[in-house]
Amino acid sequence: MSAPESLKPYCPDLYHYQRRLTREVMVGNVGIGAHHPIRVQSMLTSDTRDAEACIKEALQLAEAGCEIVRVTAQTRPIAENLEHIKAGLLKAGCDVPLVADIHFKPDAALEAVKWVEKVRVNPGNYADKKKFAVKEYTDEQYAEEVAFMEAQFIPLVVECKRRGRAMRIGTNHGSLSDRIMNRYGDTPLGMVESALEFARIARSQDYHNFVFSMKASNPKVMIEAYRLLVAQLNTLGEDWNYPLHLGVTEAGDGEDGRIKSAIGIGSLLADGIGDTIRVSLTEDAIFEIPVAQALVRSATKVAAAGPCGSQPDPTWDAYSYARRTTETQAIQGVQVGGEQLVRVFTTRSKWDAVAHKIDKLGDFKPEIVLEDSGCIALDPRDVAAIAAVNAADSAQLVTIADGLDLAPLHAFRLLAAGLQERHSILLKDTLHPAGGNEDAEQFVTSLLSAATNIGALLCDGIGDAIIVNGESAPGQSLRVSYNILQAAGVRIFKTDYVACPSCGRTLFNLQDTTQKIRAATGHLKGVRIAIMGCIVNGPGEMADADFGYVGGAPGKINLYVGKTPVQFNIPEELAVQRLINLIKDHERWVDAPPA
Repeated sequence: MSAPESLKPYCPDLYHYQRRLTREVMVGNVGIGAHHPIRVQSMLTSDTRDAEACIKEALQLAEAGCEIVRVTAQTRPIAENLEHIKAGLLKAGCDVPLVADIHFKPDAALEAVKWVEKVRVNPGNYADKKKFAVKEYTDEQYAEEVAFMEAQFIPLVVECKRRGRAMRIGTNHGSLSDRIMNRYGDTPLGMVESALEFARIARSQDYHNFVFSMKASNPKVMIEAYRLLVAQLNTLGEDWNYPLHLGVTEAGDGEDGRIKSAIGIGSLLADGIGDTIRVSLTEDAIFEIPVAQALVRSATKVAAAGPCGSQPDPTWDAYSYARRTTETQAIQGVQVGGEQLVRVFTTRSKWDAVAHKIDKLGDFKPEIVLEDSGCIALDPRDVAAIAAVNAADSAQLVTIADGLDLAPLHAFRLLAAGLQERHSILLKDTLHPAGGNEDAEQFVTSLLSAATNIGALLCDGIGDAIIVNGESAPGQSLRVSYNILQAAGVRIFKTDYVACPSCGRTLFNLQDTTQKIRAATGHLKGVRIAIMGCIVNGPGEMADADFGYVGGAPGKINLYVGKTPVQFNIPEELAVQRLINLIKDHERWVDAPPA
């Protein structure tokens, strides 16, 4: 379902950074939006019933720089323990605001709001039905369910307003209500409409201390949903200027989780969108904080880059993915452009460094040497240079020249807007190549920057080839290149995992289990496996996975094919093998190659 016509733009300048101006929302003593810096959040993995463990973890997160801490509240009795967690933090001299995470239970929200500074509700399951039922709603049936949802939600709004609490209206792709799904589909438009329903109710009570979020595990969907939301808010009027919380759900762990998060979060921050962020990694929560802080620093660098000057109309659809329709070219015996795979370039020096072992690099092979490719490097602000390329008889491969004081994301957008579509574009992660001897911290910074700059453009359909210059080590730069292509969903070369971070709802050890499943299935190219700690992050939020491994009860696992549960209450010690058997039953299994 496409975006409605006559929307106002989501971004005032696609070619230069401008932060979106919002109203202020106060979460305890922490301000969000307006003139405040971008805030960093995380979530407790401890069981909410264990106040001592939650207090200890929250103190560690606050010490690491976490500014807002979320904690799950599954039921009203569990929500009652938030009183002791909050009291323990204050006794320890820590006033970090707490956010209660609510799914399915309005009564838990009404209890939680007594003790925490903010409540997160998911419109898809706060009061609406969520049974994946397919039905045609009449206008009367639709209105009836809206009225029921409104009756359930208004008491929380009234209580938040009375107590001075904040709220996050947090829609998740894949967990939309049956009512929204059947009218809008599992689409960014459905996500936006689901959130706006709740916002209209809040506004009807003259309550405005809330923020929005539009999370998804697929960066393309996440980016489109946030853009569409902002465009809708801009169209509704200046007083709809609510702040946004950004996040990619179930990003996974390690390098893959960081890259996927940077593509989604980093690209929106570069457009000035986003007032708080949370990086969701299947790791201890403490490791999320430095990644989030690095993404905020990266946005600051984008803001400091020079302006591109002109603002031509974009040649891509910001709300629906479609790859630029370039012509195919043969470069060094490799087909580039058109419907070909997005290719991986490297420099001559890096090629020479790995030439002796190219046959052993497997799926991380370099494909084309930049210096021998005939690629044209130019300044996208140079109208004459763009015109000369467009006047060429044959399609050309074009990139941005190094050394320019431009943000790569904005520079390549300008290039794409100026070039005729027949010409292919080689994307770069940076216009200032690394000089060598980077330490671990610099590698993470360059990794996130590469994912933001290249991944965001790929999600807009821009780019027929990529080169990572921010990492001087040949092997690492190639690995990062392919992992960005995988995370952006444009070139799948390995198993894709959707793994949620732990929280108090988790019914098994997510980190250990994720590694076991990776070890058993990591060779299944193109298979997407979701690993979910509980039913909340189960069949809905794993959205478009092929197979799902979901906690159903303590020590018990349910297996899914797509969104359909097919096996129940499997003992945890047997569940990985049962997952393998399920993949085999659906003819998606191949034996792993020799080590």
